[in-house]
Amino acid sequence: MARCVQHDWRTATLSPRQQAMLEFAEKVNHRAHAVRPPDLDTLRSAGFDDGEILEIVHVIGFFRWFNILADALGVEVERRT
Repeated sequence: MARCVQHDWRTATLSPRQQAMLEFAEKVNHRAHAVRPPDLDTLRSAGFDDGEILEIVHVIGFFRWFNILADALGVEVERRT
């Protein structure tokens, strides 16, 4: 499963809860300015509470920040096969 998620999470066998989280993560990563209350309601409907939603946003933000930092400094990422 992890390999499928790494390449394209949409082709992996995931629970509805995991799918909702990854759809949200994709939106935050690419269009954070477009996140609206219904997006959070979708996560709540999938079983996430507000604390978990905050954690999800923190993790997305951390990885986005790290990738920007690494790109700006020319850090080479070791690729796993």
